[in-house]
Amino acid sequence: MTTSTTIPDVAQLSGSYTIDPAHSRIGFVARHAMVTKVRGSFDEFEGIAVLDGDNPANSTVKVTIKAASIDTRNAQRDAHLRSNDFLAMDSYPEITFVSTAVRQIGDTSFEVTGDLTIKGVTNVVTIPVAYEGAAMDPFGNLRVGFEGSVAINRKDYGVTWNAALEGGGVLVSDKIVLEFDVSAVKNA
Repeated sequence: MTTSTTIPDVAQLSGSYTIDPAHSRIGFVARHAMVTKVRGSFDEFEGIAVLDGDNPANSTVKVTIKAASIDTRNAQRDAHLRSNDFLAMDSYPEITFVSTAVRQIGDTSFEVTGDLTIKGVTNVVTIPVAYEGAAMDPFGNLRVGFEGSVAINRKDYGVTWNAALEGGGVLVSDKIVLEFDVSAVKNA
């Protein structure tokens, strides 16, 4: 029988990590028709992180998301989101995030700043990130967990399609919340 050992101290985590997409989620939330929230995710992505536990400012993160893997549990809506009205995935098949700075703001909290590129447009975003812990998995791999979210304005990335509602307002909010729940495995 294998037991898990928790490693709570961030300083012990230095090394290179690969995001495990089977145990991670990259998602988003948008308001629909001004009355409810629609949640979705991207099912295909990859990423690497180099963590410096002694000096977190030296840490880096790079994530690449396949735009075609968008999933809101509605095939018609997903097809529309893949179209030129939204992500234009034929012209822009990937969404990327490349960190430019990491700042520790608490024992387990960080701000990760970087270049987010959607539809060929790059803007700087700062994502508040929480370290959720680390453990040895049953296969002897060190895993770390982080979660965070950030609100962006989709129009800042050239994603401008919308439809006016008869009673006022619009069909899709400009504000989109990006959500990250990441499990990463330390490379050998």
